[in-house]
Amino acid sequence: MQHHSQNSLDWFTFESFPSDGLTHAVFGRNGGVSPDPYGSLNMSVSTGDSAENVRANRRRAFETVGLDPDCMATVWQVHGVETIAINDAPCDWDTKADALVTNQPNLPLWLRFADCVPVLMYDPKQHAVGIAHAGWRGTVAGVVRTTIESMTREYGTDPSDVIAGIGPSIAAEHYEVGDEVAREIEKAFPNPEGLVLHNLGPKAHADLWQTNARALREAGVDKIEIGGISTFGNTDLFFSHRAQGPVTGRFGAVISLA
Repeated sequence: MQHHSQNSLDWFTFESFPSDGLTHAVFGRNGGVSPDPYGSLNMSVSTGDSAENVRANRRRAFETVGLDPDCMATVWQVHGVETIAINDAPCDWDTKADALVTNQPNLPLWLRFADCVPVLMYDPKQHAVGIAHAGWRGTVAGVVRTTIESMTREYGTDPSDVIAGIGPSIAAEHYEVGDEVAREIEKAFPNPEGLVLHNLGPKAHADLWQTNARALREAGVDKIEIGGISTFGNTDLFFSHRAQGPVTGRFGAVISLA
């Protein structure tokens, strides 16, 4: 991924995504107005920060990359697989879901993260985009698959045309999991070699990057960029629920057609 910085605000983009016709960004935690423990570019009120701060942070981030924060689509994320197709121009949703797709220009799709995996998708032929929030539960349940299926159903996407990016999130070396999680991953992905690791410590470790890459390939996507940036290992740049505890901020990811 490419790291960009302006006015103390950090954001990251996928090298494999085109710059023409598409704007996307995964924002870091710096350059906002929120006080500690949400310091400073917090994008969620879910852990106690004020709505005023979050709106100011979102506006600051969107305007930095040339997007309009007043016309975006978002959802109430619940670690599931529900995918919403946005075919008009909503601003803020209370719908419970974990993925969004659209083929509408100038309609940013916006989700929030703090260790879970941002998966961004772009179909350059049908000019459609998608974004998914993939924690371990959503990954196992198939949120990436449902996002691709929604793009295919709504916009005629051929999965083989899709370019996908797996963004900053917790790395396998930092993601120790219990037996239940390991079993669920192994059940959902037969031949789970490389997805659940047993050589990094006394407990199993889950590799959500490789697991989501596997899910994308099984959905027919073969152009996949893994950003390779661990939120847990880079708390100077990102919020991490596991590294910092439950009372911390959330960083945002956005994708929008020009």
